[in-house]
Amino acid sequence: MKNFTSTNDTEDIPGLIQEAIQLKANPHQSNVGQNKTLGLIFFNPSLRTRLSMQKAADNLGMNVIVMNVDKDGWKIEFEEGTIMDGEGQEHVKDAVRVISGYVDVLGVRTFPELKNREEDYSEKVLQQFLNYSEVPVISLESATLHPLQSLADLVTMEEYKIRSPKVVLSWAPHPKALPQSVPNSFLQWVKRTEANIVLACPAGYELAGEFMEGIPVVHDQKEAFDQADFIYAKNWSSYHDYGRSLPVEEDWTITIDKMKLTRQGKFMHCLPIRRNVVATDDVIDHSIVYQQAKNRECAAQAVLKRILESHG
Repeated sequence: MKNFTSTNDTEDIPGLIQEAIQLKANPHQSNVGQNKTLGLIFFNPSLRTRLSMQKAADNLGMNVIVMNVDKDGWKIEFEEGTIMDGEGQEHVKDAVRVISGYVDVLGVRTFPELKNREEDYSEKVLQQFLNYSEVPVISLESATLHPLQSLADLVTMEEYKIRSPKVVLSWAPHPKALPQSVPNSFLQWVKRTEANIVLACPAGYELAGEFMEGIPVVHDQKEAFDQADFIYAKNWSSYHDYGRSLPVEEDWTITIDKMKLTRQGKFMHCLPIRRNVVATDDVIDHSIVYQQAKNRECAAQAVLKRILESHG
């Protein structure tokens, strides 16, 4: 594995899932990271991603360096050929080359501005790290995808051993406009399993065609929930009316009554979750969201292990 930014970086998703499950059972079975350093660069806040990556690296014997760009470094300029006489104090090509000289693997977490769809979907920031890094790059979430979260999600579903499960990715309310990275990524990864995936969302919240291709879209949440095995809730802003939170008249908050329409379905969410907005307390408190969060560790460890093994 050279880098880890999407499903395109691994041909063996089932094998990666099983390796993560094995590492969860025995996290200290490999010291492939001994005398190696992982660098983690954050352009936006993190709880699960940061802690799970640090724990995963420690399990493999790695050292970890963490940098929060907005607090710890100079303001970074991303435009090529720019005359840097403004606020930008360090160019990204210089920063990435320097950082990658200190580490053996580099993780970066970025976030879309939700203003310019073409710019966000070009993965402007992540792509600069891929271009200039001298070591493998792991996406800790990008403008359009969150592959480590999606791998942990698949590990979680695999632990239930349900053959060809019905999985519903359901839009849910939120007071802020959020990116499409988690739902995009979840669809991208689930499509490469045997699961039967359904997208439930209000009209106007359909995702980009490249992620929705071949997936049925249902605008009636209760209809979508019928006989489902897993309900994955997430809010996202509009892709077509980019970055906007469109008005929704129906109640899309996930309740116990809605969960009763499923086949004893398991409720999933990437966290953090707005309680009694996205889903009610009783749904969350009887869910598998903490199991998902725990699986972020073994998913990250499996990715790190494969990258380190590939690069000696």
